[in-house]
Amino acid sequence: MIHNIMLVEGNRLMLEQLSNVIKNTQGVDLVARFREASEALGQGIVFMPNIILLDADNSNIINLLTEFRRVFPTASIICTGEKWNAESSNLCINAGAKCFLVKPFSSEELRDAIMSFSTSFADARSNVLTFFSPKGKSGKTTLIANLAMSLARRSGGSVGIIDADLQFGDMAFFFNLKPQSTIVEAARDKDFLSPVSLNSYFVPVAKNVSILCGTKEPSLIDKVGIPAFEALVKMARTMFNYLLIDVPAGFNPTSIAAAEMSDTTYIVAMLNGGYEVQHIQRALEIFKSWPNYQSRVKTILTRVEPCNITSKQQMEEVIGYPVEGIIPNAFLKVSAAADDGHMALDLDPDSTFAQRVNFLAKKIMNYKQDDSDDF
Repeated sequence: MIHNIMLVEGNRLMLEQLSNVIKNTQGVDLVARFREASEALGQGIVFMPNIILLDADNSNIINLLTEFRRVFPTASIICTGEKWNAESSNLCINAGAKCFLVKPFSSEELRDAIMSFSTSFADARSNVLTFFSPKGKSGKTTLIANLAMSLARRSGGSVGIIDADLQFGDMAFFFNLKPQSTIVEAARDKDFLSPVSLNSYFVPVAKNVSILCGTKEPSLIDKVGIPAFEALVKMARTMFNYLLIDVPAGFNPTSIAAAEMSDTTYIVAMLNGGYEVQHIQRALEIFKSWPNYQSRVKTILTRVEPCNITSKQQMEEVIGYPVEGIIPNAFLKVSAAADDGHMALDLDPDSTFAQRVNFLAKKIMNYKQDDSDDF
């Protein structure tokens, strides 16, 4: 399909630059270009564009979008601006734009923007889930990786993972990835990115599952500031149906920022006979400063044996807080699956581990299930 593009750009030099990009993009045809929106509204209809690139660096952009949608009801409108921010992008999308593209853009970014119509970047609104652990070695990475796969398969939606454990993130190792771009490069480029272009920094690992990998070296932690991290999360939540964030252990600026931006924060702790219960309780005391913490903070216990409803009820009594899910000790299965390049879910789909992960995924999806399905 040839996309007939009409370009509306107020800056003369930018108009020329973008025109050349469009002309050199395969599968699209520049049928008209205007510097004045009024001229495009008055004359553009004769060119029958099916895509309009509309300059959003205009204080009257919302009213202009209304007019362009009225005059060109069958055309898809992409807003273009010198910088992406969540507020202006959401305003444009709510007013009828398909997505927001930062200019100047490349041919690849233009194609990705057009493709995003079918993947619904603009319309997606993630359920953002942060996985927090009071201390390390909680099994977070294993849980997130398998849970992401389950969510993608069961919901049919897109799932993104952000490895925000900036010093010791294991997500890339878990999936045997050697990414060219990581959260460091994304943070560096944040002022020039939009959700469409940020997508290229995520590495696809399965159908509908992509990862923004953590730093390649622990010393690069200072390359990802909190404002940059927050900007990336705001963009990513418009790209995926579910966004899972792996944060470093303990309360630190990154884990606090991720928790505050998420819809749900999961406290994940591995039961191995230590002080995990006390750590969970101390973490809950801190989260109690949120007025709605009981709906936003949930607990998940890993390496629970025996993994049954009695163990869950006992842990709820000890902790004094509901337990959202328990995961059995599946270290050998997880290790064997990882060594073979697979998920533990796939190695033994009928295992207790797979059942618990799938049940948790259905809870996140608000899938109606009988309480008896829990165990």
